[in-house]
Amino acid sequence: MTGTDNGREAYAAERAELARLLPPAPGTDLPPGRHEHHRERLMNLIDDDTARARERAGGRGRERAESPARPRLLRPSFLAPVTALALAGALVVGYSAQSGAPRGAGDARSVSQVLHRISDAAGKGEALPVRDDQFGYVRSTGRDVDLTSGTLVVGPLKESESWFSQKPGPQKKLGLSRTDGETLPINAELGDSEGTRPGLFRPTYRWLATLPTDPRQLLGYLTELTPKFEEEDHDHAVFMSIGGLIGDPLLPPDTAAALFEAVALIPGVTEAPDAVDALGRTGVGIAREDARSATHTEWVFDRDGLTYLGSRSYLTKDTAYGKKGDLLGDSAVIETAVVDEAGVRPKG
Repeated sequence: MTGTDNGREAYAAERAELARLLPPAPGTDLPPGRHEHHRERLMNLIDDDTARARERAGGRGRERAESPARPRLLRPSFLAPVTALALAGALVVGYSAQSGAPRGAGDARSVSQVLHRISDAAGKGEALPVRDDQFGYVRSTGRDVDLTSGTLVVGPLKESESWFSQKPGPQKKLGLSRTDGETLPINAELGDSEGTRPGLFRPTYRWLATLPTDPRQLLGYLTELTPKFEEEDHDHAVFMSIGGLIGDPLLPPDTAAALFEAVALIPGVTEAPDAVDALGRTGVGIAREDARSATHTEWVFDRDGLTYLGSRSYLTKDTAYGKKGDLLGDSAVIETAVVDEAGVRPKG
């Protein structure tokens, strides 16, 4: 075995251990990417920081030869910069707000009635005509949180825009994302060398329209598609997967109605009275707690029209980086639309 091989193995082992130490993110409302994708992108940032540190130490040539090349992917707008030195217990999560006490969860027996009302309202929505050459547009806001200091640090409220391609088949460029005036491409999922196909992590209108509309069949299908992680209850992972779909501007009414009926079948889902999004808008809340990751996540819906407003997550017990009740993340959807060109805002 060569010295280069030893270096590669040591690098891979070190990176795997660092990835293991990162707790699962509670999730956001952006459909593509989801948990492991965002974690991998965070690890890309760590790789860059590690490489720069090695270069400053004078090992440019040797370290470049020993370290495997990695693609440079878009830094999500909700991930704050992280350095390798801050990794011990570091967690970066998206769209987070100020700390506060958790709000009480409602009676689990009533949540099915609330979800049925939300499902009924979603099913009465108007189906948007969407062409394969168009883009789904989402404008949202929230606050970034990181743990580079070892504790939760809340950043300023930031607005972001995303354009998601509707092209069928595998795509290497999935759209665009814009935050603070900087526009960057949304690249294919990690490992998709031929491009990312439409699916759970790239929910195009055409794919969403093919989903089963029977709630039990739909839940079974999404359960099969959702990855399993040891540090997260799989029922909660499915809940989070559906959370990545319900704010999609392209969601067909029949599919939306079935999704909410499917959520009623997930164990542990409850009503969250007076749920609040990142803009402070209160509404009807649908929530679930994951004991493994010590997180509580809730979706917020407008009280009158029962339209989706945003989400909110907080810690359910004291941890090394925060106390029970500290917010881990929230978001607020401002505008959704279908547009003809990436980077161009909807008219009006």
